[in-house]
Parts: sequence; C-alpha cells; structure tokens
Amino acid sequence: MNTSEAPLLTDSELKLLQALIYQECGMHFDERRTHFLQDRLQRRLKECGLDSFYSYYRLLLSQQGKNELAKLLENLTVNETSFFRNKPQLELFQRDVLEDIMHRKHERRDYSLRIWSAGCSTGQEPYTLAMMVADALSYYQLRNPIPTDSPLPKPLITPPWRLEILASDISYSVLRAAQEGFYNEHQMAAVDYGCRLR
Repeated sequence: MNTSEAPLLTDSELKLLQALIYQECGMHFDERRTHFLQDRLQRRLKECGLDSFYSYYRLLLSQQGKNELAKLLENLTVNETSFFRNKPQLELFQRDVLEDIMHRKHERRDYSLRIWSAGCSTGQEPYTLAMMVADALSYYQLRNPIPTDSPLPKPLITPPWRLEILASDISYSVLRAAQEGFYNEHQMAAVDYGCRLR
C-alpha cells in the first residue's frame, strides 16, 4: 500500500461497511458520525496493509477476518464512562423509578431486581448502579421492614431482596477491566468515602 496517499472511501464501500457493522453489532453510523467511521476504517486499513476499502470489506467477511472484525468493532466503541456519571438521571432513577419498582415487587412478594447495563465499558456504571440500588433498598427496608434472619453485619443487599446486574459491552478489553474492578484515584474522584468502603 502506498502510505503517501490514503485510499478514498466511496459511497458504495461506505454503505457496505455500514451494513456489515450494523449486522454484526447493531451500531448505526448516520451522516453525523460518518467522519468518525471513516477515520477508524482508515486506521484499520493501514494497519492491515490493504490498498482499498473493498479489500478490507472482503477481509472482514472472510474466515481469516474474524479477528480483524473484532478489532474494528473495538475501535468503533467510545468508552466514555465514570462513576456517578449523569448524576441527575441516576438520582431520578433511584428516587422515582427504582422506588416504584421496589414498591410493586414488595406487594407481589417478588424480591428480585434485575438490571442490564448495556455498553458498560470498564464497569463504573454497573458498580454505580449496585451502590445506588443498595442505598435505595436500605432506605426502603427502613420504611417497609421485612422480617429476616439476616446475619450481622448485614450484607449490602438485605435478604430477601436479590440483585442481579448484567453488564455487557462489545469490547472484550473493557469487559476484562470491568471484571477486575480496579480503579485509580482519578477514576474514583466522584466516589465518596462511604461508597469506597464497599
């Protein structure tokens, strides 16, 4: 490939690649995000040493291209995350949505809460949700006690309540980081001391 001149991405190649990306992971790149997509495709094309986007498209479709497809999808994700990000939305969720769900489940004697954190990135969102749900359940239990044989000290999620958070992302590297759950001081800046002890 001649590195002095980057190949041009034609409209038909762009459409083919957009369709493939959408088919593989559901990501849609409209006109506002075309430049971002072109930039990421250009990087991968150069990395693979190919001279046309159609060749790159054919590689992605091939059996040998499975690893490259995973690398492309990884490069297309924007892993912006932090603890307690969008705090007003989280507070609304905790105060109104979660409170209503807990009340309805309590009336039915269904004490399971299941939350899906899609696009969880490195895990700050699901960990934030776990802390917020634990707090909400504690306050709810104070107002609506349920007899339990829970041991002392009480667990974060007091029986009979059960919490399950499914955290998913299309990027394997960020999922590994989320699973490890290690964060530096900068990443923990928005987390107060009480939450850090958990």
